[in-house]
Amino acid sequence: MIIIDYQDRRPLYEQIVEKFQMLIIKGVLVPDSQLPSVRKLAMELSINPNTIQKAYAQLEQQGFIYPVKGRGNFVSPNLKVIEEQKRLYYEELRKLIQQGRNMGVTVIEMIEKIRAIYQEEDL
Repeated sequence: MIIIDYQDRRPLYEQIVEKFQMLIIKGVLVPDSQLPSVRKLAMELSINPNTIQKAYAQLEQQGFIYPVKGRGNFVSPNLKVIEEQKRLYYEELRKLIQQGRNMGVTVIEMIEKIRAIYQEEDL
């Protein structure tokens, strides 16, 4: 489910947060489904449980998950979180398009490049 890239310079907890965010946004993890326990995921990834706990705390803060005392962590049914992530994505895309425009990249070039990138299999 989660694969850590040890070549990535970002902290492990940030990578875990990002992976869970993408699984939730894509619908792989459905609302109210249970996440692996901190201990189980730490063992699977061979990392410190505190790292997992920190990632789960950040996901909870962002509204992606919610805890149930004595039962674990679950995917939030709050769709506003997903919409907010998409809004942030489009905001970033707008900046990149403007940057391309300023460099003289035409709309046709942008569309062709987007199409090529979107069709890459390793996304």
